[in-house]
Amino acid sequence: MTIDDEKKDEEGGKGGKKVEEDGGIGLLEGLTDDELKGIKKVEPVEGTGKEQEEVAEAKPKKARAKKAKAAAPVEEEKDIIEETAIYTVKTSIGHEKIVADVIAGRARRRAEPVYSILSPQTIRGYVFIEATGIDRLKKMIKGIPKVRGVVSSGTTPMTEIEPFLTPKPLVAGIVEGDIVELIAGPFKGEKARVRQIDETKEEITVELFEAMIAIPITVRGDHVRVIEKDH
Repeated sequence: MTIDDEKKDEEGGKGGKKVEEDGGIGLLEGLTDDELKGIKKVEPVEGTGKEQEEVAEAKPKKARAKKAKAAAPVEEEKDIIEETAIYTVKTSIGHEKIVADVIAGRARRRAEPVYSILSPQTIRGYVFIEATGIDRLKKMIKGIPKVRGVVSSGTTPMTEIEPFLTPKPLVAGIVEGDIVELIAGPFKGEKARVRQIDETKEEITVELFEAMIAIPITVRGDHVRVIEKDH
């Protein structure tokens, strides 16, 4: 190795030391803008190697703590949910639908926990209500006209409600020869005998008892109520 080569090595070592002291600035000289953008700045972590490992382990612990805090409100909401049951409310006969509508309106205005109301056409004098508690239900329906109270025998099983949830044909249970009472239309209150049944259109043809001339009248199946079966 010549004297010139040794001088070059010494100058290179000094230059490398200067680069380290200047924070690596000398190494960036001569790079293009695109190359500079690709370089990521690394923040040094102070402390010994053991302290750096503790910092690295603390990060996942914090993440787990945040997840636990986020899951806590969900568990609290589950505890707030109350179980519902079906209760039977007694009403005046013929006012079941009106009572059901009034209860539904009051529940909406007061934001009461009433989830469903059922007033079957074939059940007279009763309305079924799904709510969260009998005491709160009694307080809510207090003062509603035509309401006679809540049946105190307990809740109503779902098995007793299911038959009313399945829609039936309007002419179901009506046969030719039955005596019916018209409950809607211009002949409301009149009694008649069933002469013909059209299951496709769900209509029946009847003859009025008090008519001077026996004229067949066709009405919907839900516009009559059977009062006497043909034997």
